[in-house]
Amino acid sequence: MSAKDPGEERLPARPASDRLPAPAVERVPERVDALTQYMAELRRHPPISREEEQTLARRWVEQGDRDAARRLVLANLRLVVKIAMEYRRAWTNVLDLIQEGNVGLLEAVKRFDPYLGVKLSSYGVYWIRAYILKYILDNFRVVRLGTTRAQRKLFFRLNKERRELERQGFEAGPKLLAEKLDVSEADVEDMQQRLAEGDLSIDAPVRDGGGGASFGDFLAGRERNAEEQVADEELRRVFLDKVKEFAAGLGPRDRQIVEQRILAEEPRTLQELGDELGVTRERVRQLEARVVKQLREFLKQNLVDFEYYAPGSD
Repeated sequence: MSAKDPGEERLPARPASDRLPAPAVERVPERVDALTQYMAELRRHPPISREEEQTLARRWVEQGDRDAARRLVLANLRLVVKIAMEYRRAWTNVLDLIQEGNVGLLEAVKRFDPYLGVKLSSYGVYWIRAYILKYILDNFRVVRLGTTRAQRKLFFRLNKERRELERQGFEAGPKLLAEKLDVSEADVEDMQQRLAEGDLSIDAPVRDGGGGASFGDFLAGRERNAEEQVADEELRRVFLDKVKEFAAGLGPRDRQIVEQRILAEEPRTLQELGDELGVTRERVRQLEARVVKQLREFLKQNLVDFEYYAPGSD
């Protein structure tokens, strides 16, 4: 037994009631991804029987019962997830595909005919898949792909068909692929080039290392060239001259309508002209319509190629 140090004083033990409680350990909830949460939420909406589906569909079609339509949608959300999963390799965020598929399901419910003897799920597959595929095509690149039927077919089947031909020992050239997919050879070559090359910013420099011209510098501008501007100004001058010539042969009231409604940069309102001429707003509108009709006939007879340059008569 060791000797006690005379300088050491032993403090009396504190009673249990005076001891501080141990600090609570904060439990961090496990992180659950959004897809798992969504799937958990779907468990609240179980599938419905064929008979209940028919009853709800008839209520929706015959009575416009929105609650019935809502239940039809909720009961088929699992189908959307199943189809979206088929395309998870083409699009990393499955929730995006599910969202688009849900829109397709809404369209299917809207168009569903319960009197044809077809299940909603069988009919809805088409609309769900169509919306998902359109979303992938529209967002796969900044520049849209698959704007034609042939391009859509190639987008989803070109690489698969090429691999199959190569597995069989064939050289998968554009001509053979075009025959297999029933499209033109030019469509195959175009899609191969699109899939092989990524998007390119128009601000990217033409040469490596930055600086200098960018690809956007070589794009055609939207501004009209000098020749087009001169031609437009000349055409406008000729039109105005002919309209003024027409107005000179009108009576005072009709001439005032032409000058203050047709030629004016800030036309007066029908009500303002009606108050000045002492007639109703509707009467001014009728007079203007008559004058415009006469003006069109005048320009047809006195202006070369009027039908080509004139706006529609809607």
